[in-house]
Amino acid sequence: MVFINKFVKTFFASLIYIILFVTTVSASTVNKPSILVIGDSLSAAYNMPQEAGWVNLLQSRLDANKLSFNVINASISGDTSAGGLNRIKNALRHANPALTIIGLGGNDGLRGLPLDEMKKNLAHIITSIQAAGSKVLLLGIQLPPNYGPQYISDFKNNYSLLADKHNIALVPSMLNGFEDDPAYFQADQIHPSVKAQARILDNVWPTIVLLLD
Repeated sequence: MVFINKFVKTFFASLIYIILFVTTVSASTVNKPSILVIGDSLSAAYNMPQEAGWVNLLQSRLDANKLSFNVINASISGDTSAGGLNRIKNALRHANPALTIIGLGGNDGLRGLPLDEMKKNLAHIITSIQAAGSKVLLLGIQLPPNYGPQYISDFKNNYSLLADKHNIALVPSMLNGFEDDPAYFQADQIHPSVKAQARILDNVWPTIVLLLD
């Protein structure tokens, strides 16, 4: 029964991803280069209209600045680094991105999963993206204090170690400046609110612009 439940959850997560991916790609202008975002609920506009999420706001800001790129959001709420690794090659094949933004690892940390596995999964994702000829931007986050100082420190360091090793761009915390402010989070105090989405974009925008130059 446990195996069946796990299979069903995996199947429906994959189905949701395919639907979101195909919908986004079909709505885009094919002759523009693309930016692929592969992440979890922080990038999937969890519990809010899709147009309110920071990834959609990124598309609007690119258009306003006459930067001709299509943003393809391949983020799934609840996804882990292992889930991202399982689908990155298919996403790259369909999107053929000039830039890929990785927003994964948060759920690994919140579930207390082994950080060595998280680091290994993200490393494989990064090398797959680089092999496809895409630039890479890695987005880090900060865990709540109840996970203990050592785990939090090791979790945070994984992002900088990966960025240094693979020579990629890093935003150390996509929630920088409001991680501890409940006014920017939903009732669960884990997921950023609609109000926070523009601030997330402000945190990642300068690095995105540099990578697109």
